[in-house]
Amino acid sequence: MRISPLILAVYLPTALLAFGQGSLLATLPLFADDFGVSYELVSLVVGAAAIGTLAMDLPAGVLLYRLGLRPAMIIGCSLVAVSTLALVVVQDFSALVVFRLLAGVGTALWALSRHAYITEAIPAAQRGQAISTFGGINRIGVFGGPVLGGIIGTALGLRASFALSAGLACVALVMAIVLIRPVPKAAESLALRHRWGRVGTTLKAAWRDFAAASVAQTFAQMVRAGRHLIIPLYAQDRLGLDAAQIGLILSISAIADVSMFVPAGFLMDRFGRKVASVPSFAIMAVGVACIPFTADFTGLMLAGIVIGLGNGLGSGAMMTLGADMAPPGATGEFLGIWRLIGDAGGAAGPLAVGIVAGSFGLVNGAYVLAGLGLAASLTIALLVRETRQAPLT
Repeated sequence: MRISPLILAVYLPTALLAFGQGSLLATLPLFADDFGVSYELVSLVVGAAAIGTLAMDLPAGVLLYRLGLRPAMIIGCSLVAVSTLALVVVQDFSALVVFRLLAGVGTALWALSRHAYITEAIPAAQRGQAISTFGGINRIGVFGGPVLGGIIGTALGLRASFALSAGLACVALVMAIVLIRPVPKAAESLALRHRWGRVGTTLKAAWRDFAAASVAQTFAQMVRAGRHLIIPLYAQDRLGLDAAQIGLILSISAIADVSMFVPAGFLMDRFGRKVASVPSFAIMAVGVACIPFTADFTGLMLAGIVIGLGNGLGSGAMMTLGADMAPPGATGEFLGIWRLIGDAGGAAGPLAVGIVAGSFGLVNGAYVLAGLGLAASLTIALLVRETRQAPLT
């Protein structure tokens, strides 16, 4: 199966869902902040979806081939759509957290099923390109979301951006139902046999590599998730920017991000996974460290561009690394563990920023994120083995 048939079946619904979720990046932190709660609780709202995903990763890995890849995608997308629509009418802060947790549960099913689908459909030698394209499609969906969400939030109220996000999730759901074809039952039955034994054998044989890669994955996802909190809060509380300006900064950063996914896939497949991922997180660290030195819209936008370029260079890098390590016949179970580790970092990133910002200020929150980015880069460079496979000749 070539990459092109995945465009309508997986990539386009992914872009729509990502665009909808991207529209929340500029408005959700501000909406939570309007409840008059602490930075720690604002960070809880921003990180709640990641926490829900984290809690569901292992169960999703177990359920994936029992449900089937297509039903798992549909159920996951449905949960995201319904829980996002509920934000339009939510009045209680606790309910806000609960609905974001449910969105995270849906995201776990949706994301893991797509990851497994691509891993099984694409040869290993082309995997970097396919998965970096998948990551790039997510970024294409996100780059217009924040600016549109910010404009709608400023003009019509923050809740209007939630309605936009829910509507796009519903369109993605319809496309998934219509376009994604079921995996043959024989393939699913084969994947069920001795799956956890295969996972255990793989982890036992390569536990050092897996442990180092897990540390790098955790740090990397902490930086990626934490930037979505530090930029809006710093923009509003330190620079006095509104939702539309914040959305524009996030969207411009995402455009820079999108511009790098094609080179990222080429580098991973031609020269190795580390060639893309090591500089990716180092550049992100530099961009985040620049945030405290910005004094206006332009300065923060430039820092956001640097962060976007770094993140784009690592487009699909962690997903590709996990796919490379996954044992045949137990892809879903292994990727469930791998995504659990990454999503732990994704959940911890905003929480770490919130805790540090609440106790020591936003500036120190940015420095903590920058340090994590540098740690991710060094861990990959020094401790994670190269997993690239040369094409068959």
